[in-house]
Amino acid sequence: MIQSKSNSEHYIWGDNCDSWILKNDAQLSVKQEVMPSGTSEKLHFHHLAEQFFYILKGKAVFFIDGERWSVKNGESIIILPKSKHYIANESDEDLEFFSHFQSFD
Repeated sequence: MIQSKSNSEHYIWGDNCDSWILKNDAQLSVKQEVMPSGTSEKLHFHHLAEQFFYILKGKAVFFIDGERWSVKNGESIIILPKSKHYIANESDEDLEFFSHFQSFD
């Protein structure tokens, strides 16, 4: 089945951020997400999962175990299990990205 934002389950998270679930099962979750300017998620970590982000549009700022990383469109970053992290959009434009969440339990 072909998946896209137009035929996938949608939900709002955080401060009016959008997420479309492209795949979701026990081992792998793939989402396309949009964060408006000035939004961020809360600091958290995953015990047994790795998270991968690919930036489609804009510039993301990641805070991972106390370090700051800037990731722009066309770039990606991996968050290892147990790493305390969050993503933020500190720019003046929307941030759009794919997030992949893979569990290793």
